[in-house]
Parts: sequence; C-alpha cells; structure tokens
Amino acid sequence: MASLSCSASDLAPLLSASSTANATAAATFLCSQFTTISNQLSDASYAINNTYLLFSAYLVFAMQLGFAMLCAGSVRAKNTMNIMLTNVLDAAAGGLSYYLFGFAFAFGSPSNGFIGHHFFGLKNIPSLAIGDYSFFLYQWAFAIAAAGITSGSIAERTQFVAYLIYSSFLTGFVYPLVSHWFWSSDGWASPTRHDNLLFGSGVIDFAGSGVVHMVGGIAGLWGALIEGPRIGRFDRTGRAVILKGHSASLVVLGSLLLWFGWYGFNPGSFLIILKSYGESEGYYGQWSAIGRTAVTTTLAGCTAALSTLFTKRLLVGHWNVTDVCNGLLGGFAAITSGCSVVEPWAAIICGLVASWVLIGFNKLAEKLKYDDPLEAAQLHGGCGAWGLLFTGLFATKKYINEVYQGVPGRPYGLFMGSGGKLLAAQIIQILVIVGWVTATMGPLFYVLNKLKLLRISSEDEMQGMDLTRHGGFAYIYHDEDDQSYNTSSGFALRRIEPSNGSPAINVQNTPSPNV
Repeated sequence: MASLSCSASDLAPLLSASSTANATAAATFLCSQFTTISNQLSDASYAINNTYLLFSAYLVFAMQLGFAMLCAGSVRAKNTMNIMLTNVLDAAAGGLSYYLFGFAFAFGSPSNGFIGHHFFGLKNIPSLAIGDYSFFLYQWAFAIAAAGITSGSIAERTQFVAYLIYSSFLTGFVYPLVSHWFWSSDGWASPTRHDNLLFGSGVIDFAGSGVVHMVGGIAGLWGALIEGPRIGRFDRTGRAVILKGHSASLVVLGSLLLWFGWYGFNPGSFLIILKSYGESEGYYGQWSAIGRTAVTTTLAGCTAALSTLFTKRLLVGHWNVTDVCNGLLGGFAAITSGCSVVEPWAAIICGLVASWVLIGFNKLAEKLKYDDPLEAAQLHGGCGAWGLLFTGLFATKKYINEVYQGVPGRPYGLFMGSGGKLLAAQIIQILVIVGWVTATMGPLFYVLNKLKLLRISSEDEMQGMDLTRHGGFAYIYHDEDDQSYNTSSGFALRRIEPSNGSPAINVQNTPSPNV
C-alpha cells in the first residue's frame, strides 16, 4: 500500500493567496488530517492481516479434531479413549513446550543459521522483528500437527508416559530447529535469507511437506520400528494380517475435517493477505495467490483420492473408503510444499504420483513387517518427500518471484525451464530432515524402550488400553479380532461384513449368556 505523506512547507505555496501565517496554518491542518487517515489505513491493514492469520490458526488447530477422529476410527474400539486422549495431550503438552522453548528456537531472531535464541516464553512479543501473538498461535498449531502425525504410527501399544515425553521433546526442540532452518529469515537453508542462499534459491517448502509432514512421519517411523508391530499384525509365517479400525465413519469424518483445516494450513502460510503484486494489475495481489493456493491444494487431494480409489480397486478387487481417505491426505501432504508456486494443472500430477507413492510404501512396509496403524510414516514421510521433489520440478518462475520477492534470477522448477539448483536444494532438505529426526527421535525412543517406558505389556495390549489404563471402554463394541470378548448383559454391536452368499444383516442381536 502506498504511503501518505504531507508537510506544511509543501502545501503553503499552494495557498499563497492568503497571508503566509494563514497559509501555513491551513497547510498544517490539512496535513494533520492526511496523517490521521494514513495512520487509520495502516491500522486497518494490520488488523486485516492479523485477523486473517488468526482465522488461519483456528483452521489449522481444527485439524487436531480431524486427527483425533481419524485416529479413533483407525484403531480398534478397545483403544479409542487412549488415542483420543493422546491427541488432546499432543496439543496441551505441545502448547507449553512450544511457548517456553520451541518458538524461540524456531523464530528467535536475530540469530544464527542453526537455532534461534530470543523470545523465550514470548518475552518482548509483540515485536517488529517477528510480529504479534497471532504468529505464535499459528506456528504452535503447526508444531502440534507434527506431534499428532507421530502418535498415529505408534498407536495401540504405547505407554502413556511415552506420549508425554516424545510430544514435549518433538514440539519443544526437534521440530523448532527444522522450522528455523527452512522458514526463519536467519535459517541456513531459508529462501527468505538476505544473503548466501542455498544454491542461490534456498529450500521452497512453503507450508511444510518437509518441515511438518516429514518430521512427524520420520519420528513415527522410528517409534514404530523400535516398538515392533502390534500383536497379531503378522502371523507365524510372516503373512500380514489386517487389524481393521473399528469405524470407517470416524475415518471419513476425520479426513473431511483435515481437508477443511488444510485451507488454513496452505493458504494461511502467506501470513498476510493485504499485499499488491504491482501497480499495473490492481486487482491482482496476494489475495489472488491465496486463492490459487487453495485451488492447487484442492486439486492435488481430489486427484490422489480418485487415483487411490481405482488403483486399489484393481489391486484388491473392491472399493475401500479408508484407502481413499488416506490417498486424499497423501495428496494434501505432497502439495503442501509447492502449493503457492505451481500451476493448478501441475497439482493434478502431484496428487496422482502421491497416491502411487503411498501405495508403494505401504507394500514395502508390509514386506518389511513394519506396522503403522494409520500409515502415518508412509503417508506423511513418503508423500511429503515426493512433494519436495515435485516443487523442485514444477515451480514456476512467475509465482516464485511473486511469493519470494527480492532475489532476481532465483532458480525455479527443472521441468519449467530452469536448471537443477532448486531441485538440489529440495534433495538437501530431505536428507537433512531424515538425518536430524533419526539422530534425535531414534535415540529417544530407544532409551524409552530400554527403560521399559515405551511399550505396554502384552496382557494390556490384548485387553485394550481403554480397559487397563483408562477405566473402561469408550463404548461397547466387539472388535472382530478379539476372541476373548464376552458380553455380560444386554446386547453388543458387531461389525457385519458383506459376504458372497446371502445378504448381510445390518444389525445382529447377541443375547446375554445369562439369559
């Protein structure tokens, strides 16, 4: 927005018909009015941008509800309360650790390229260097999203204390350093550095395919590897046994809530909305880029969902709503890196490949006897890595120069006519995130396991943590793999699967053995 300025010496000659004193007084009065208007416009601009960021933060936080519903539906009924509670505590424990340490490590500017060291406990916030409280809230919502991803990988077999420890450590230290490297203006690989850009570009990870999704996915990978698979996930011959989640309805509800929240995750990462991209096109500005980002996000998710639907139909012979929901989220995780700098048609390619990446990693996980109840490592880690590579291939020159201004000649996508410098930067990010999370979260899970603080006992796992750790079941439900289940009175609900023979009955009443 153009600034308004006025001085009495500028206006006095224009009022020369009057006496000099009167002209000066009139000019001073007019200038004071212009100054007032300018200040009000500046305040309005700040308020609009701040409100936009707050609303985006609320949308991203609403993704926690999506994670909770998705996790609950993907586990067996006997662990429902446990996984719901862990999602609540990811936000609660992450809130305190990010307030005390995480935000300062991530955005404590001025700092070195490795770690921030200002604003501990939000001291000196609001600040001209970093912004207002709304920026903290938005970044906290991102941090707890990474922790929520990890909780899905280690679901149904992890002690409660382990959740508290890893969640605090991830949001207070591991994740903040990664976000500092790639998002802070002081970070060594940030595209917003003032000088010494990595490969002349810096890493383009606009909303966090690497910073959020890969960090959460790789952390979950190590947790699940060190814990080992759930009891019954693989039989004695090594053949995979599907342990179905108890509610496809909750899976769909959670996926749609996450879809809704992604409109704060990706478009909200612009942080401000009131910014013009040039005088020649007054109607075109950051508001247009925000709309385009929402479109690319939508197209990638939609394409991934449809591709997963038909690919899995060819592979397994039926339509599976859970697979479609995971494919949808895989498309979103992939497009998150380049959503602001690619054309809508490229987003379709991103989603298409993301679905195949997810299916391929799931096949590999099965062969390696790796058990991840929510496919979190494959989805967020695998599709997040593909998203970074995709950005290095398809980022356009025009959009990069608009979103990341101030560096003429910045490299863009290899397939869009530039060289491979941006792609090289993206590959560096993938390697660094894998190495950093492995070096921090791997030892943490290993130590917890050695101290017997990681995995629950086999008896507790068979009975379900709701009963043994949380005072009772969330609701009466018969998990089909639980052979020890017995109703004491009344009726119990059971899942009824369609068969090739007679039509399935929708509800089956199981009489009490006491009747």
